[in-house]
Amino acid sequence: MPQPLDAVLAEVRGLLLDPALTRAVAAGKRRGATPSVTRAEFRPVALKGGPRLQIVTDDGSRPYTRNVEPGPEAAAAVDALLAEPFGNWHVETAATTVQVRVTKKGDAQVHRAATAEPAVTQGHDRAKQWLLDPGDPLFTVVGGTAAKRRQVDAFLRALAATLPDELPAELRVVDLGCGNAYLTFAAYRFLADRGVKVRVVGVDVREDQRVRNSAVAEQLGCADAVTFVAGTIEDVVVAEAPDLVLALHACDTATDQALARAVHWDAKWVLAAPCCHHDIAAQLKGHPAPAPYGELTRHAILRERFADVLTDSLRSALLRLHGYRVEVVEFVDSAHTPRNLLLRARLTGAPPTNDQRGEYEALTSQWGVTPALEKLLT
Repeated sequence: MPQPLDAVLAEVRGLLLDPALTRAVAAGKRRGATPSVTRAEFRPVALKGGPRLQIVTDDGSRPYTRNVEPGPEAAAAVDALLAEPFGNWHVETAATTVQVRVTKKGDAQVHRAATAEPAVTQGHDRAKQWLLDPGDPLFTVVGGTAAKRRQVDAFLRALAATLPDELPAELRVVDLGCGNAYLTFAAYRFLADRGVKVRVVGVDVREDQRVRNSAVAEQLGCADAVTFVAGTIEDVVVAEAPDLVLALHACDTATDQALARAVHWDAKWVLAAPCCHHDIAAQLKGHPAPAPYGELTRHAILRERFADVLTDSLRSALLRLHGYRVEVVEFVDSAHTPRNLLLRARLTGAPPTNDQRGEYEALTSQWGVTPALEKLLT
């Protein structure tokens, strides 16, 4: 049930100034109003001079950190940010968690719960470290199921393993086939929190998805940095060639189209999680398997599973032939999704060897297949 916003913000104020505060985040914007900063984060810190309330604000270009003394200084800083028209607040103390969303009518939807005990990793007595806090306002907007949080965390870990420790001051990202874009927003939030100026373009063929995702960007306060266009992966035009290309669960040859665009853009890094694999499976069905591998394709279910492996093996080989170092890893545990493979590629510019060319040609000729990616790259 909606509650008066002033009363709820007074409650939030008390929690922010409470010594038991663990962490708090304000983000997004209210209808018809935009905060002067896109995000504010609060947490207690212990300094040599004593305890302080650390406040990190982001104006869209870079984060700004300040440590204020408890008492009048902290109260004034908190009051100034409570006066900003943020659309979402998430506040955690040692005992309680409060989530606030400001409605279009200017009321507050509030969820209160006891703060959960931290999850413990197997064999360790420490809390599990999420790369994007489960209390981030992103999950308030797109939904925060446990499965979704796990998938976001697995994706961000793969992204962190792909990118170098030192990132360029500005990073251009294109997410091809972004769908409802919750991983697009997660990538933006993760990279922006690393102090990088990030510009993200999400591409989806559906216009209604563009409208919906643009509205989410507005709600999260990042519409200047995260934009969306409607168009096909093959034909969409972006203003600048990206440094990083994402293609997560693009169906069948849409993954090949995304990989081809990444190669043509000379993208430095590529993350692709393939979905279904119909193209090579259909080619295998119409061509006899080389001896002695007939049993691999005799039965439909085995042919489909083998086609999955063959398709992604050929994609990896083609990327290597075009100067990429490729790793094929598990995206997220197969208990959460059967489509759990991830191609992780870094551009090195290394020329292909004769052995690499020979292995690829032997593989395609023996099985009688021509990958869609090969056609798109020639």
